[in-house]
Amino acid sequence: MTVRRADYTKALDRAMVHAEAWLDSVGERPVKPRATADQLLRVLGGPLPQGPMAPDSVIDLLADGAEPGLMAMPSGRFFGWVIGGTLPAPLAADWLVSAWDQNGGLRFATPAIAALEEAAAAWLLELLDLPRSSDVGFTTGATMAGFTALAAARSAVLSRAGWDVRHAGLTGAPRVHVLAGAERHETIDLALGYLGLGAPQLVAADDQGRIIASELARALRAVDAGAPAIVCLQAGNVHSGAFDPLRTAIQVAHEHGAWVHVDGAFGLWAAASPALRHLADGVELADSWSTDAHKTLNVPYDCGIAIVADPAPLRAAMGTHANYLVHDQSGPGDPFEKVPELSRRARGVTVWAALRSLGREGVMRLIEGLVARAQALAAGIAEMDGAEVLNDVDYTQVCVAFGDDARTRAVTERLIADGLVWMSGSKWHDRDVVRISVSNWSTDDADVRWALDAVRRASLVPVPS
Repeated sequence: MTVRRADYTKALDRAMVHAEAWLDSVGERPVKPRATADQLLRVLGGPLPQGPMAPDSVIDLLADGAEPGLMAMPSGRFFGWVIGGTLPAPLAADWLVSAWDQNGGLRFATPAIAALEEAAAAWLLELLDLPRSSDVGFTTGATMAGFTALAAARSAVLSRAGWDVRHAGLTGAPRVHVLAGAERHETIDLALGYLGLGAPQLVAADDQGRIIASELARALRAVDAGAPAIVCLQAGNVHSGAFDPLRTAIQVAHEHGAWVHVDGAFGLWAAASPALRHLADGVELADSWSTDAHKTLNVPYDCGIAIVADPAPLRAAMGTHANYLVHDQSGPGDPFEKVPELSRRARGVTVWAALRSLGREGVMRLIEGLVARAQALAAGIAEMDGAEVLNDVDYTQVCVAFGDDARTRAVTERLIADGLVWMSGSKWHDRDVVRISVSNWSTDDADVRWALDAVRRASLVPVPS
């Protein structure tokens, strides 16, 4: 059947109208959703209809039905979790990715996608000053980026021990010792579980969550000489934003023959700024890295990035060959050799669009602007009665307590109920905290003022006895 533009025009036109209405509303609307999932199911669910519906009508039903349940995550007043907004160029590029409908797995079959992603990968390595011969894979998010890099690590350290995990599996394999800071992100544990490596051995961290290098050295000395070992470090603690002492810790790990992976879900981007590069000093010495483009770089969901300095163990872990696949013989390998999926969305195209639209200077301004807004929020909150900023605000994270845990929880609940801003509650160092993550490119001085007013209002309401 011939595909006609008219088959798509009405639906795409309606999608454009609804998308523009949504973007127009984000600056002023409350951040919190107005309806629950159960309420929305009554509109969007029920028995599957017997007959068809016109595509443009489907889009109207989708947009109108979903609107009350949308959280304004693209808002400059969204500070919950670590979620960026979406820059204009990658948003539009993402629409094209859907229209092109390319399976980005094979370089020969989709040369345009391969070229765009290879260009984006080269720009990333240049921007972050990582080894230029590294392999770069575009995954669904930081969790799978970490999984991908750690799969390469597992392959490499077991290979050094004479074990081919791809063919022999883990049964009977030498034990892989995995060490991580006590305040590593839980997705490290998740990825290690996926890989059958179990929970990491935890190494003590300081009051900002940074691994203590001397404790790492002590823990590594306790590992049998020559035993397979992986050390997981972090660039950007999820509560404090702190960076492990990367140069020292990597040197210690390499002295003991360990592979070093750096979880830089949002913090790796500090390496792109001369003003912030000191936070990530030595990061280029690691063996692998993972990050999220839909956090600090502000591209649409989903787009994680796995980077591995030596392509061989990554391709040993992720690659496959089948007679029906037409493999590229001339270039840097097929995209599916660098990620878990054989079939996948061309998600690296949005990274290309973001980097091409920003350029090096734009990326620097973006990252430095996020840090400046976080520091402004911390400074304003610190002046409020009873507020205590618990972390050194060197990057984009702020953790605040308001006296005891009950009061802090009450402030968090009022902020969420008010809905003008969104700041998530958490627990850090056995204290309830309001955790603020500044990740959105559009957050400006006005958003900071609105946020401070919201926190001040929430903090002034008495806690019920």
